[in-house]
Amino acid sequence: MSNRFSRYDSADYLKTEEQIMLYLAACIEEDAGDGRLIAHALGTIARARNMMQLARDTGLTREGLYKALSGEGNPSFATILKVARALGLELTMKPRTPVLLP
Repeated sequence: MSNRFSRYDSADYLKTEEQIMLYLAACIEEDAGDGRLIAHALGTIARARNMMQLARDTGLTREGLYKALSGEGNPSFATILKVARALGLELTMKPRTPVLLP
C-alpha cells in the first residue's frame, strides 16, 4: 500500500487578517537578507486572497505575479510596492538599533 500525500500550501491556512500579518512578520524576521522569503510570503498571501484580483489591481499579469513572487523570481522594488499596496499593506522602515542624537 502506498501513501498519498497532498502538497502543502501555506495559503490554505491563512484565513484571517491576523494569521496573514503573523505569517508576514515571521517571514520578514526569518528572511536571509535577500528578500526572497518576503517575496514568497507576498505570493502566498496573494494566493490566500485572490491572485486574479491582485493581477487586476496591480496591472500585472497573473503569470508574472506567480513568477515574481515565487521566491525564485527577482521582483523589482516597484513590483513589491504595487503588490503590497494592492494587498492593503504599507511598507515602513525604522532603524535596527536606536539612533543616538548628539
